[in-house]
This record gives sequence, C-alpha cells and structure tokens, in this order.
Amino acid sequence: MASTNPKQYEPTAPRRVAFLGLGVMGFPMAGHLALAGHKVTVYNRSADKALAWCGEYTGASAATPREAVAGCDFVFCCVGNDDDLRSVVLGEEGAFAGMKAGAVLIDHTTASADVARELYRAAKDRNLQFVDAPVSGGQAGAQNGLLTVMCGGEAAPFEAARPIAMAFSRAFTLMGDPGAGQLTKMVNQIAIAGLVQGLSEAISFGQKAGLDMNQVLEVIGKGAAQSWQMDNRGKTMIADKFDFGFAVAWMRKDLGLCLDEARRNGARLPVAALVDQFYADIVGMGGSRWDTSSLIRRLR
Repeated sequence: MASTNPKQYEPTAPRRVAFLGLGVMGFPMAGHLALAGHKVTVYNRSADKALAWCGEYTGASAATPREAVAGCDFVFCCVGNDDDLRSVVLGEEGAFAGMKAGAVLIDHTTASADVARELYRAAKDRNLQFVDAPVSGGQAGAQNGLLTVMCGGEAAPFEAARPIAMAFSRAFTLMGDPGAGQLTKMVNQIAIAGLVQGLSEAISFGQKAGLDMNQVLEVIGKGAAQSWQMDNRGKTMIADKFDFGFAVAWMRKDLGLCLDEARRNGARLPVAALVDQFYADIVGMGGSRWDTSSLIRRLR
C-alpha cells in the first residue's frame, strides 16, 4: 500500500466498488478509493498495470470488466475514447453484463455526449444507472485527489455516487441531463485551448522583447491576466519543458469532440478550430506526448 497520502477523506461507509481503466488518471483515482477504505477491484486492458496497482494498494484485479464489477454497488471507469468505453461497458464480457440490478456506473472518460446518452439508455434497459462524469485537473489532480468532476444524469444515482467519488474529487457537481457532463467538459477544453495559445503568444512576445519573463509572469499573475495555465505552466513554458502533463494527442481528441458537437448544435468555434490545427503542427514536430503548453514551440 502507498505509504504516504496527503488527502483527507470524508467519512463514508465502505462500499464494494470496481475501477475500469488504470491509465495516468485511473491508476491514482482507484488508489484513492482504496485508501478511503472501499473494497476495490480493478480491471485494465493490460493486466500488468492491474497487477502493479494491486502491488501498491489494497485490492484485487479481474481478467474482464464483467468479473471486476460482480457484486459491486458502484463501478468507475476512465478509458480513452468512445470506442474504448463501449468495449469495457457493452458486450458479453462488459461491465453491464456483470453489474447487479440498481448498481451505478460512473464514467470519467472524456467522450462524446452521444455515447453518454447511448450508455444511459442501455443502462436503463438493464435496470442499471449511468452517470457521465468527465474530470478536470490533470494528472496532478488525480494523484492529489483534487479533481473537478462534471456530471450528467439523474439526481438519485448522482447523489448516491457522490460520497464515494469525493475520495478523488474536490468538486463533484451535477450539470444536467445525461450528456451534460461531457458537454461541460467540452466548454472546459475550448476555454483552455484559447488560454494556452494566448499565453504562448504573450511569453514569446516578451522573450523577443528581451524581458525577464519569469519576473513578468510574477507581476502580471497578480492582475487580470492571471490563470491556472499561467500559474502552473508559465515557468515551464519559459524553460521549454514539456515532458509531463496532459498530452497534445489527448487534447486533439478532445477538441475533435468539441468541433463535432459544434457542427451539430450550430456553435461557432473559430479559435478552437485554429488551435486544433496548431496542435496538429506540434504533432508533426514529434510532440504528440508533450504537454499542451508546448504550443509555444510553434513560435520559437
């Protein structure tokens, strides 16, 4: 079991839960559930990751999603995209096939609103509950148990899941009907794209002007230009360090979801579309795994 952990957990009755997907987000999220006292069974497509998790935390692993969720009250999921989500939820070995009546699946994947609504309907047909619940806060937020979670679905399963999910959350909020969590995450990603591009241009401009940009950010970070991106990425952008954080490839996936949804609802996203193409340039530079703040590389 992990030896130290700064998170202070809200008292809640231990529950039997499963966690599907142990990537950079899911691994620590599942860990917080275990550290909070819940009985956790994990599943990961690559079994070695599940074994590694069991070596660090108290819990069990299963060979399939169906086996992992057997007897669980709550099932949490965090995988890559719509197709990955369907692969662990649907089918003979999927989570829905093994969940007991009334159990709740809380999906933390950043996916489309359409797949959220699809799985909500599929859950209802099986006397199950489904909440779409994408997260913001990045790898650090997952590791520290301080994620912001945006949920879509019915109030009753949301309220039932909330005390459990607070093990890895700082906020767990119901935004509306099924799909509303995913739509809220799209708003989040659209805002971030513009902020990172603006910060990239500002830092590049200041450097070419011969300014001490660490000092500049310290000063303007106390005024109206302040943002999470400036506070958490400004210094590393100045230092040209990007081997950490939220990968460009994942941001492109997320912006693709935003642009697809905009085509359906009629919203205009000229800046998001432009920044998506700038990220395509970064991928062409070999930066698909670089942090999203690497947009500044285009300007150097």
